[in-house]
Amino acid sequence: MERKGEAFEEGIQLTVVGARLQPGQKAPDFTLETLPPGQGMPSSIRLQDTAGKVRLLNVINSIDTPVCQCETRRWEELLSEDVIVYTVSMDLPFALQRWLMEEKAKHQALSSHKSEEFGHAYGVLLKEWRLLQRAVFVIDGDGLIRHAEYVADQMQEPDYQAAVQAVTQPLIHPKKSPA
Repeated sequence: MERKGEAFEEGIQLTVVGARLQPGQKAPDFTLETLPPGQGMPSSIRLQDTAGKVRLLNVINSIDTPVCQCETRRWEELLSEDVIVYTVSMDLPFALQRWLMEEKAKHQALSSHKSEEFGHAYGVLLKEWRLLQRAVFVIDGDGLIRHAEYVADQMQEPDYQAAVQAVTQPLIHPKKSPA
C-alpha cells in the first residue's frame, strides 16, 4: 500500500509505504539492530523482548539531522524510567550509538538499515528517500498501540504532550454498536 502526499519536506511530496496503524491495534513485532555500549558488533532486539512494559517508538529520518536530534533529546527529558524509549531509523547502528554516546543519552537506538520490513509494517517507509517518516508510537505492555502519530511535515516535531498523555492514560476502546 502506498500513500502519496502524506509526507513532505519543503515542498517535496513523498510517498509513504505501508498502512497507517491505529490505537487499539496490535503493534507489529519487529527485529532491529542495536549496538550496545562497549560492544563491537550489533545485536538484535525484538519488540516482544520488552513485553509487559510501555514502549515509545521515536521514529526519525536520520539522527544526523537537526530536527531528529532535537526530537530525540526531547524524549530523553520527557519520559520516566518506567517507559522504554527506542529511537528507530535506517541509520547504521554505529552512527546511532555514536550519537547516543556523544549526547550521554540513556535510551536505545534501533536500526532498520538491513530491511524495509519495519517501515512497511508501521507504515513509515518513505519510498523516494528509503528513510523512515517521522512518527511516534506508544505501545502498552500487552502490545497494543495506545498512540500513533504520523508527522506529515518532516521539518516539524511531533506532538510530545499527546504521546506523554497516552503513556499515562489507559487505552479507551471504541464502543461497539448493538447488532
